[in-house]
Amino acid sequence: MTVTRTQWAAAAAVFVALLFAGYATVSTAWGGEPAAQATPARESADAGFARDMSVHHQQAVELSFLVRDRTQDEEVRRLAYDIANTQANQRGMMLGWLDLWGLPKVESGTEPMAWMDTSGGENGGQHGGGHSGHGSGAAPKQQEGALMPGMATPAELERLNKLSGKQAEILYLQLMIDHHKGGVHMAQGCADRCTVDVERKLAQGMVDAQQSEIGLMTELLKKRGAAPRP
Repeated sequence: MTVTRTQWAAAAAVFVALLFAGYATVSTAWGGEPAAQATPARESADAGFARDMSVHHQQAVELSFLVRDRTQDEEVRRLAYDIANTQANQRGMMLGWLDLWGLPKVESGTEPMAWMDTSGGENGGQHGGGHSGHGSGAAPKQQEGALMPGMATPAELERLNKLSGKQAEILYLQLMIDHHKGGVHMAQGCADRCTVDVERKLAQGMVDAQQSEIGLMTELLKKRGAAPRP
């Protein structure tokens, strides 16, 4: 499974690097933003989002593979596969952009999500991006020991690893709803602050898709006599 995830990420990174290079060239040729503006700064919202969301997505992949091996329920297994596949590919895209921009994938000495400072980042929030009722102002709660809001703690991962069947399904759905809420908050931050159009559009797509999946997972919990965590 590790090999498969690596192959997904590598293939996506190569594809997006070519796509983005073509985008920058065409944009300049048709009087769009100059090529120099298409390369974000190291401390920009574009770079910060790509780094932080790559980490956030990696945990979603891990959670999904954990539950897939601990339940025979086809509905939950299919959801877990879709989330793992989608987020592994998106992670590859974001890591590919960082490579293309010549920026580090890990920024030592910088707090996660520092680019989402309420000052509005370098872009001041000038790109609306469609708030969908979930602005980036109010962050989801962060569990003690979690790296970013919405992310599971090591203790929660260990607990999921020990469960099976319905119990594993319920915990996975609860953890993934929290995870998606954190992801929506962060993606909306990029939709508001990022300057690279293709990245901003990806972020808005994450907002829309993950909000939809939150609704689906809430219904799956209800079918199991459970509910999202408060």
